Amino acid sequence: MLIEIDDHKAPADCATMTEVRQGVDALDRALVKLLAERQGFMDAAARIKPHRGVVRDEARIEDVVAKVKAAAREAGLSEAIAEPVWRTLIDRCIAYEFGSWDQNRTTEGDPLP
Repeated sequence: MLIEIDDHKAPADCATMTEVRQGVDALDRALVKLLAERQGFMDAAARIKPHRGVVRDEARIEDVVAKVKAAAREAGLSEAIAEPVWRTLIDRCIAYEFGSWDQNRTTEGDPLP
């Protein structure tokens, strides 16, 4: 999926707070679209995982965080921003995935564990 970002100035080219806010708002709209796509992968994982007990995978969480921190360094994003944001995102995605897992089993007629 190609996410288009609304027209906005680069941060270095902003001369007013209105321009800064327009840029932030444009990026927020693009991030929402990306997060919605990420949520779709949580639905897919919930559909694919055979047991509720495998929804939370600590090794995978640490792998994702390590990759995000490396990508943050490469992109010039502070790890002090990236790591807590992604840990919160992962936590909320896992909670969402549990709900999706439960919903998939309830709608399929399977009893919940």
